[in-house]
Amino acid sequence: MDTKPPPRKDFCSLRYGLALIMHFSNFTMITQRVSLSIAIIAMVNSTQQHDPLNASTEQTLTDTLRHPSMSSKDFKTRASVYQWSPETQGIIFSSISYGIILTLIPSGYLAGIFGAKQMLGAGLLISSLLTLFTPLAADFGVILVIVIRTVQGMAQGMAWTGQFTIWAKWAPPLERSKLTSIAGSGAAFGSFIILCVGGLISQAFGWPFIFYIFGSIGCVCCLLWYTMIYDDPMHHPCISAREKEHIVSSLAQQPSSPRRSVPIKAMARCLPLWAIFTGFFSHFWLCTIIITYLPTYISTVLHVNMRDSGVLSSLPFVAAASCTILGGQLADFLLSRNFLSLISVRKLFSSLGLLLPSLCAVALPFVASSYMTTIILLILIPGTSNLCDSGFIINTLDVAPRYASFLMGISRGFGLIAGIVSSTTTGFLISQDSESGWKNVFFLSAAVNMFGLIFYLTFGQAEIQDWATETTLTRL
Repeated sequence: MDTKPPPRKDFCSLRYGLALIMHFSNFTMITQRVSLSIAIIAMVNSTQQHDPLNASTEQTLTDTLRHPSMSSKDFKTRASVYQWSPETQGIIFSSISYGIILTLIPSGYLAGIFGAKQMLGAGLLISSLLTLFTPLAADFGVILVIVIRTVQGMAQGMAWTGQFTIWAKWAPPLERSKLTSIAGSGAAFGSFIILCVGGLISQAFGWPFIFYIFGSIGCVCCLLWYTMIYDDPMHHPCISAREKEHIVSSLAQQPSSPRRSVPIKAMARCLPLWAIFTGFFSHFWLCTIIITYLPTYISTVLHVNMRDSGVLSSLPFVAAASCTILGGQLADFLLSRNFLSLISVRKLFSSLGLLLPSLCAVALPFVASSYMTTIILLILIPGTSNLCDSGFIINTLDVAPRYASFLMGISRGFGLIAGIVSSTTTGFLISQDSESGWKNVFFLSAAVNMFGLIFYLTFGQAEIQDWATETTLTRL
């Protein structure tokens, strides 16, 4: 007799609690990743020096640790300052991306076999511990910092890709945009927090405390993760029978054999997948530039101090977090009311997420003399860019839910390659001439975005592909 619709109070359900915990996890990982972008302003004596050695111009951190009675002010003033050249800094920045690339694909596949809970939890724990050790590593040499950042990237690669294995089992199709946007917005919110308070922490206590605080937060998040997260709703001890039935009945029946072949050849020939990969490449190209170089751009173009630079750099990520959540809500609203088809929603939000930030980026060099206009455009770029989270970012859940985590690893691999190339290219262009260099950076980013958008609009699909529905798969 009881034929009521699924739970009315969706936001009180366990799946939304999972989204919030994953939001906190993404918040933690991005703060640990971006911490160095803020701390390095205080860590280096001058960004214009070209001495590649790990020379310290003040008392080392190891000496400071021998004197625990030292005041925070003394600690701050005696924290090590290194003469790392811009080239050395670029290598340090990109090392975490190299580490993520190394584990994205294998961790995505292994998460589907052993469970995303263990993969993500282990990655988050390792990343948090390495964050705590970063200040000490800096005193031992730049090589050790690069090694730690690379291993930290490998740990974060394990954590990033495991999430989509969880959503393939927890997210009803009409709630995927909403749930993944809540979880994904943690990265934007984390960027806002670290950029906003990182400079304040550095000025008040010294740059090492940026790593100590956010590394400790990550350890707390690990405890929350291991105690409250389960790989699927069938095994969660606290889920209600009604919610469990709603999730299971709304998901298409998918084979879940722990030993399965991956149809690599079919994937390589699948243009809808290449459309997703191209979208990731374009999206990450500009996003990496904004995350990595935004404090530098604001301090050099707008000529503000470290504290104000951090606060201003954080504002764009308020818009990014808001647009991520609102975009997910709007996308699922359009789908639930049948206003647009699934592929139309994916292409609409992909178009907005690639076209709008491109227009803002192209306009930036022409309004550099206007402080307020520059800040507005810098706020709009990450905000509008994150509309892609309801577009091609989650499209793998539509075309191949069985391999969502594996394909997400490949997708992020394309994104990270774009990030490495764009960071290197940006450093080269602005080192030649700052004014014309930034103009070329933004024009090139817009061109990359337009290529990705055209390719996705042409070949993007939302139907489950034949090779992703077969019970018996061709061996690799």
